[in-house]
Amino acid sequence: MYFAGWIPIGLFVAGGLGQVGQGRSVTTAAAFFLPLTFVYAFVCLSAWYVCRVFPMEAGGRIPRAVAVHLVAAATTSAVWVSLAEGWAAALDALFPGFDARALHAEQRSLLFVVGVLLFWLVAVFLYLLIAFQASREAETRALELSLLAREAELRALRAQIDPHFLFNSLNSISALTSSDAAAARQMCLLLAEFLRATLRLGATERITLSDELDLAERFLSIEHVRLGSRLLVLREVDPGSDECLVPPLLLQPLVENAVVHGISHLLEGGTVRMSASRGASTLTIAMENPCDPDRPRRPTPGIGLDLLRKRVATQFGDAGDVRVDEASGRFRVEVRIPAVTAA
Repeated sequence: MYFAGWIPIGLFVAGGLGQVGQGRSVTTAAAFFLPLTFVYAFVCLSAWYVCRVFPMEAGGRIPRAVAVHLVAAATTSAVWVSLAEGWAAALDALFPGFDARALHAEQRSLLFVVGVLLFWLVAVFLYLLIAFQASREAETRALELSLLAREAELRALRAQIDPHFLFNSLNSISALTSSDAAAARQMCLLLAEFLRATLRLGATERITLSDELDLAERFLSIEHVRLGSRLLVLREVDPGSDECLVPPLLLQPLVENAVVHGISHLLEGGTVRMSASRGASTLTIAMENPCDPDRPRRPTPGIGLDLLRKRVATQFGDAGDVRVDEASGRFRVEVRIPAVTAA
């Protein structure tokens, strides 16, 4: 593209400096000036180093850069004029009667001025190119920093989920130790199996919805030891939904919330209903459980739901959504994320 841009410049120099009107043919002018113009295109590439070393920046550097470019343009143009003299001598030696030396002598001063202007034109182009590259690099660095910050935030959110879940589980075990030691021991074994599974699956960025629902049921089996027949689980997954990929432990805050703040407050207990459906581009996961409408209300959302909202917003942006609804003694949380399957 750079040398293609020099074609019209070469034609302009041949037509403007060739003095066609003084008896010289277009062929003669083109034979002398076109090769010189393309040689000068190579010579002007040296402006790249000058532009790199002396950037046009504020703070007193602009006058210095202008002065350097004045000297560089004059030097480069002088080299071009010397090359033109050698080229004219070569043409006259190869083609007697070409009279290239006379053409060079007539246009030496004007050739020098044109060389200075062309050098500056190339310098302006290179400064624009350098500015464009710097802008692209800045955009790339900003994107990389944004991705790193997003990943760090996700790791921090996941780090908060594990202690929160473990705290609730240990409280449940502590409550059973004095009343039912065997059940407390069974809960400890189930908790160990659950933690082993979470360590295995939690090390990956995405797991299938089927594995995520299995993790949720493992946790509910731990709580089933404490609640017995008061806790029932219903799983309804549409075909094709269980192969969608989701972040690990996405449903963990929801099953905790369903048990700790829902089922455990009801004497008769209830059923935790886990469902999933897949649309054209959206996976919808719902967790529904009965709740006591007269229970004490919190002034702010629970930690689990707050962490879930932050994870979905950080990882999926506007493509993810968390909706919470409570009506007629039923508490429902619906999570919508993009439907993506393994390649």
